[in-house]
Amino acid sequence: MHPGHDIVAKRPVPAGRAAKLYGIASLEADMGSIDELARLLGTQHVLTGADTEPFTVDWRGRYTGHALAVARPGSVHELAEVVKWCAARGIPMIPQGGNTGLCGAATPDDSGTALVVVLTRLNAVREVDAENDTMVVEAGCTLQAVQEAAQAADRLFPLSLAAQGSCTIGGNLATNAGGTQVLRYGNARELVLGLEVVTPDGEIWNGLRGLRKDNTGYDLRNLYIGSEGTLGFITAASLRLYPRPVAQCTALLALPSVDAAVAMLALARKGFAAALTAYELMASNCLDGVVRCFPDQRLPFEGGAAAMPWFALLELSDSESEQHARERFEHVVGAAMEEGLVSDAVIAANASQSRALWHLRESIPLAEKAFGKSVKHDIALPASRIAEFIATTDAALQADFPGVEHVIFGHLGDGNLHYNVARGTAYTEEALLARQADIHSLVHDRVHAFRGSISAEHGIGQLKRDYLPRYKDPVELALMHRIKAALDPAGLMNPGKVL
Repeated sequence: MHPGHDIVAKRPVPAGRAAKLYGIASLEADMGSIDELARLLGTQHVLTGADTEPFTVDWRGRYTGHALAVARPGSVHELAEVVKWCAARGIPMIPQGGNTGLCGAATPDDSGTALVVVLTRLNAVREVDAENDTMVVEAGCTLQAVQEAAQAADRLFPLSLAAQGSCTIGGNLATNAGGTQVLRYGNARELVLGLEVVTPDGEIWNGLRGLRKDNTGYDLRNLYIGSEGTLGFITAASLRLYPRPVAQCTALLALPSVDAAVAMLALARKGFAAALTAYELMASNCLDGVVRCFPDQRLPFEGGAAAMPWFALLELSDSESEQHARERFEHVVGAAMEEGLVSDAVIAANASQSRALWHLRESIPLAEKAFGKSVKHDIALPASRIAEFIATTDAALQADFPGVEHVIFGHLGDGNLHYNVARGTAYTEEALLARQADIHSLVHDRVHAFRGSISAEHGIGQLKRDYLPRYKDPVELALMHRIKAALDPAGLMNPGKVL
């Protein structure tokens, strides 16, 4: 908290509404007792009033809420005391890490009754066990810091996202993040061996076992991963590490169609097997947007992004040498060109060129944001159905919303598309967003018809919560409600998210 700000939040709060929702008898009295948190955490770590505002808006600027206060505990034991304080008063808790989420899961509602609990001070790398290929890190560590700690031990932690410099591992686990290397290493869930969790009543579960086999009961670890903070606070994790590859080779391919991209994926799987680390699909307008938004970047093909309608970025991890990796790439890509699957290809000659190719891919979301808000979809489909889905859904959107622009990219290797709809030249941003519910319904209905999922790696949060009853199996949804009621009977953990 900055000097000059009172310890008590100044925003008026509808006490009647708070009492109805959370059973608070006297909200004003509880607001007055925030000084207890200040004594526990230090006044600089309990923010009120205007100081809370950076923590009440999501990264996209789509959701804005109000907070009773923001608490920043510095240890798992401080967090446990904060949770007990909230539980005793019926105060809802909103967990937040780097605040890079895309579905509003870390943003409070507008009632001003919730405490936003920011975990970025829990940022220690507690242990690296290279011989066991594990490390224990706290939830507030940035993903990049986790990667660097693994690298310092000559190991690889393979989770990789565009926001890795600011997103935290706790948030990655809370949303079961995917990223660019799911094809080889799996989602965040597959990279975790154990967890430490603060429960909704302030107990600390220490499940930080670095074991590959532990068959002693229910798998609580996987229950918390992907729960978006609705069942408890993930405070630390025991993570899997891998040997660092001797060499990595990257190639950018120009493709005539999505069908060719899917066929190329099958050829790459056959030619590279487990060495295929990443396979990213990008429509040409995505890369054109990057080049227009960031003039220092360029597409290494004559004619730029207009040369082909689709592009794929492949990465191969090799256990022998860079020369061996490049020879394998040249062999497989050469065969694909002979079959007409690939029209042109650029194979990175060194690490600098590889980073430049990845920078193109990772800049797509930033370029999207710079050009204005769009209607976003993070979906999963069987790879074999993706070409048909794109063709038929593009056509359906143009029939109902003529002139919209299709901004499509994603992790084709694991069937995850970011299927976004931009305003194009036919809509203003406001007019497009006024139709977003209709656009969501059209796209999600088609995803469901193709036996896909409306959320692949971004979670549910607020954005997709109300869609779940339409697409989830009713028994599955009922079981989720029972789990929530059993673990968080007061409903204080991130209310209004997921369920």
